[in-house]
Amino acid sequence: MELRVGYELVYDCPQPTPMMLMLNVHYSRAADVIVPDHLTTNPPVPIDTYRDAFGNWCNRIVAPAGQITITSTGIVEDSGALDPVVPNARQHLVQELPQDVLVFLLGSRYCETDRLSETAWQLFGGLPAGWALVQGICDFVHNHIRFDYDQARSTRTAWEAFNEQVGVCRDYAHLAVTFCRCMNVPARYCTGYLSDIGTPQPWAAGDFAGWFEAYLDGQWHTFDPRNNVPRIGRVLMARGRDATDVAISNAFGRNTLVSFKVWTDEVPAEETVSLRTAGLRG
Repeated sequence: MELRVGYELVYDCPQPTPMMLMLNVHYSRAADVIVPDHLTTNPPVPIDTYRDAFGNWCNRIVAPAGQITITSTGIVEDSGALDPVVPNARQHLVQELPQDVLVFLLGSRYCETDRLSETAWQLFGGLPAGWALVQGICDFVHNHIRFDYDQARSTRTAWEAFNEQVGVCRDYAHLAVTFCRCMNVPARYCTGYLSDIGTPQPWAAGDFAGWFEAYLDGQWHTFDPRNNVPRIGRVLMARGRDATDVAISNAFGRNTLVSFKVWTDEVPAEETVSLRTAGLRG
């Protein structure tokens, strides 16, 4: 199947404001991109692009004083399959881990392993290592936190989410990532698009989603403690240690987010045919 993904963000800046934006489909999905998700702005401004330390695609702009609209829409091919489940995936000993994975065992801005390590071992020390351990962490986090969009807070850490027992998808992911790291399972934070395909309607307004990946049996596996069931139509945008590394925007000056729209929709079959006929692939 094919997914139309995109967003429209409107900012109001009282003065010219440098911004770093992380809003592109991840390079690991490059082969699936049918219509590229080029970032555009209104009014037009110069856009510089670069790769960050984690390989994520990033853009730099200077937003002029006044309102600026940042938008993109693209089409991505997707298998239509649910997130894979690999119950026999084993956990590595720390001394077996590749060097580039070790950073995802350490504490970070939103993932305070030092404050939650004892709690993690009390809660999960009796679980078998590997997939069952990570899933057990997801089950706990899913039931421990109450989803409440109205109580979203950009500064909430895993420790605070654990104690406040409320949050949004990023808080679920941060707490699960922290518990995994405490239990010697490398875990990295992910952000991107997530469709509502296969879930009951009515669907909520579109938004970006946060989940995580755990390193088991020599590869990274997707886990989603917010939903805690395999989902269809997950399109990665960025990975990092936590939300600090994958923020959709960093603005270096006063600004107001005036409007925020995100979409992840299945492309109708008749439109898919016309796209292929027009030769837009690639």
